[in-house]
This record gives sequence, C-alpha cells and structure tokens, in this order.
Amino acid sequence: MQRMRAAGIDAFGDAVHMLDLSAPASPAPDEVVISVRAAGVGNWDEIVRIGDWDVGRRPPLALGVEAAGIVDAVGADVTSIAPGDEVLTHPLPLRYQGAWAEWLVAPAALLARKPTVVSWETAAAFPVPALTADQALQEAAPAPAGEWILVHGAGGVTGGLAVQLAAARGATVVATAGPSSEARLRGYGARLVLDYHDPDWPARVREASPSERGVGAAVNAVRGGAAAAQQAVARDGRLATITGDPPAPERGITVADVYVRGDGARLAELIAALADEVLSLHVAATRPLAEAATALQDAVTGRSKGANVLTLGRR
Repeated sequence: MQRMRAAGIDAFGDAVHMLDLSAPASPAPDEVVISVRAAGVGNWDEIVRIGDWDVGRRPPLALGVEAAGIVDAVGADVTSIAPGDEVLTHPLPLRYQGAWAEWLVAPAALLARKPTVVSWETAAAFPVPALTADQALQEAAPAPAGEWILVHGAGGVTGGLAVQLAAARGATVVATAGPSSEARLRGYGARLVLDYHDPDWPARVREASPSERGVGAAVNAVRGGAAAAQQAVARDGRLATITGDPPAPERGITVADVYVRGDGARLAELIAALADEVLSLHVAATRPLAEAATALQDAVTGRSKGANVLTLGRR
C-alpha cells in the first residue's frame, strides 16, 4: 500500500510531529483525491489539535482544514472536476485525513478552481478565513449596503477579509485593531480604525455612528471580545461572533455564533474576487511540511502578521 508524509498528532493534545500514513485509496463516487501543493495553518488548527473542534476524524490524524493542489483522481459521479485541475478547498467533515499531508480526499462539492493568477500559498490560506468572514458578515448584515458595520479584531486575516467584504458591499466600516494595522485597514476600506487596547472603544464607536446610536451590525473576531462588541451595536441590531463566545443578547440584539462551513460554490465566488483584486490576503510565512509545529505556534501566538502556509514539494 502506498504511504504518504503528513504532519499531525497521534492523540488529541499531543505535540505536532511528522506522521507516516497510508495514502488514500480510490475516491468514493462523490469525492476527489488532491495532490496537495500547499496547506493553510491557523489558530483553528490548535483547536483541532486539543480535541475541541470535531472535524470528523480521530487520531492518528493529519491536521489542517484548508489546502490547494492538483486533482489526482475523481469519483465515478464527479463531472465538474477532472484530473489535472488546480483547486482549493475547506473539506470538512474530513473524509480521510487532514490537509497537512501529501494527498487530501474531499467531496467535489466543496472544491473551487484555483485561478491561475493566485499562488498556491495564497490559495491554500484563503478558504477558512474567507468563508468564515463571508458567513459571519451574512449573519450580521444580510444586506450591508448603507449599513454601519463594526469588525472587532480586524488586524487578523479573517477580520481583514471581513472589512474588505463589508466595504465592497457598500457598508461603512468601523474596525478595531492594533495601531500597526491602521493604514492597512484604511486601505481595505475602513472609514474609522480604533485601537482595541483602548477600553473606551465601544463608546467611541457609538459616538461616531449615525445619531450616536451604535452600529447596525458587528462581526467579532477577538476571543473573549463578543460582549464588548455588543456594547457598540445599536438596539435591535445584529452581532456575529466567530470565537465561540456569544454573549447573552440584550437590547433586542440578535446574536449569532458562527462556525465555518464548507461551501464550494461560495468559495469559487470569493477566490474570483481575490483574483480580481477586490480582496487581498497577505501570506506572512511559508514553511515546509516538516516545520508544521513551528508554523502552528506562529499562528497561535500571532508572531507572523498574516497567513501561515505549509508547502509540499512536487512529486
């Protein structure tokens, strides 16, 4: 049986190390097998490592929930994708192993074609933050044009994409981030960027908003920050948080606890926007698969200001 190199864990909570795993067999009728060229690394992978996010498989487990690569094989019912196609995916629940491996099995419905102008590294780091930002924004502001929208924690990759998506859809965006991110976020379209270290930032958001009532909608991307974000939202507004910490609703505010979902069709629209330079994503660091543990540590600590990616050599 063919083997494959992977990076992951033997048990939940274990340190990340290299694994020697069986390569996937022939795909099921609705599946494809992808030869992975690059895989994204995010703080969400730490949640998988410790066992707090059920991705559909148990250890021994290759980690990673987003990747880009070349289709090796397709199932009997797959007509939308062919061997040799370049694709990207967020393929949860996992059908076989995670994305930090030489091959990845994914349902064809969760794939998007990779535009030629988009690098492997950018494509690999894009699915989870882009889909998360898009789905959170849809919950917070289904019709964002003309709306005032807060993105709390806009300095990260997901928050930055939420700012870009909201601005592109006609919203007036207020963002919170560290001071070093202000110029970048203004370039993304944020009208006002506030330092989230300032404990009075929710009051400043309200003061800046129309009639000083607060924003109509907010997306929270700061762990433990959803309650503070709610203080900046107007009565009967909407709040979506992506950090698993939804506060009790108050003042008629609708609160959504958003967990990213795989969606190939929507991912195709989002990556097309990236190719057209409506969206942008900065890859801060690329490492070989053997350095997966370091890449994960960088993602968890925020040491690299941008996306982290693992690269796999061509066979």
